[in-house]
Amino acid sequence: MNVFDRQTKRTQRNRTAHIKDYQVYDYIKEEIGYRVADRICDIKRKFNVAVDLGCGRGHVSKHILGDTVGTLLQTDLAEDILRQAEISPEVPTYKIHMDEEFLPFPSQSLDLVVSSLSLHWVNDLPGTFKQIYSSLKNDGCLLGALFGGDTLFELRVALQLAETERLGGFAPHVSPFTDVRDMGNLLSRGGFVMLTIDIDEIVINYPSMFELIEDLRGMGETNCAWSRKPKLFRSTLEAASAIYKDMYGNEDGSIPATFQILNFIGWKPDKSQAKPAKRGSGQVSLKDIDKLDSIKSQIDNIKNITGSDDKSALHLEEQLTKLRQATIEDGHGNKKN
Repeated sequence: MNVFDRQTKRTQRNRTAHIKDYQVYDYIKEEIGYRVADRICDIKRKFNVAVDLGCGRGHVSKHILGDTVGTLLQTDLAEDILRQAEISPEVPTYKIHMDEEFLPFPSQSLDLVVSSLSLHWVNDLPGTFKQIYSSLKNDGCLLGALFGGDTLFELRVALQLAETERLGGFAPHVSPFTDVRDMGNLLSRGGFVMLTIDIDEIVINYPSMFELIEDLRGMGETNCAWSRKPKLFRSTLEAASAIYKDMYGNEDGSIPATFQILNFIGWKPDKSQAKPAKRGSGQVSLKDIDKLDSIKSQIDNIKNITGSDDKSALHLEEQLTKLRQATIEDGHGNKKN
């Protein structure tokens, strides 16, 4: 599948490196980069070798701490952006100019691959996941975030309606994004296990559609699909702006723009990882959780009457322990954090 013109995307992103106040446009990437770095801290282990795939200006890397990563490799398609990338003050960091679609890392050489708001421009996402899987050591981790399918739906609808009204048809002006329902399947096809996927939505208000488009250019996030139109007529843009404000506008005259973020984490299988319990192996029903207090009272009464070594009390105490354990385990027999 070849949906995106990667060379055009490289050019678009490199252009943003020459904007005088380029930091002004990085607000979304800065926020999501911080959140992704914070999720790394939630994993209680140290990764010896980590890769920040599509690092941009170091939105994740600069927040990585020395007690979570030993060595960090920053990579990006746009060389000018890569030169501007900030690094962690605590972790030795090396920069590599490369395309996320063609990973140069040897098999089983990495402990962690992290990516923030970069993989949505990859043509063959399943293929990239398979390359990442191959590069990771057993029990290695892939953690990241990318824009989801509902991102900028307001802009997409406004442009489509305006073009249909003016030209009798429309072309895609907002790039296609991965749907949350497909994300788990893509990671599973890549070989990853113990998957966790969740959604964040960030809604940002702009004075009008034109300020939104200007900011997307400044972010390097304008459309690079092969099927895109080379230009939009001014009359179409004005009509789209009016439709946008009429359909989604706020009471104060501003317009909202939705950015849907898919957060994901997957692991390369290893023997040390927790395995699902066998079907039918459960000994306690979750339906009995409401009986915890009753069972505890029975145990205390039996102990008071017969002593702590009574078999009935020990049996009830065993049931109570199993019930408590069931409340902190998920349906696969794995303990929740």
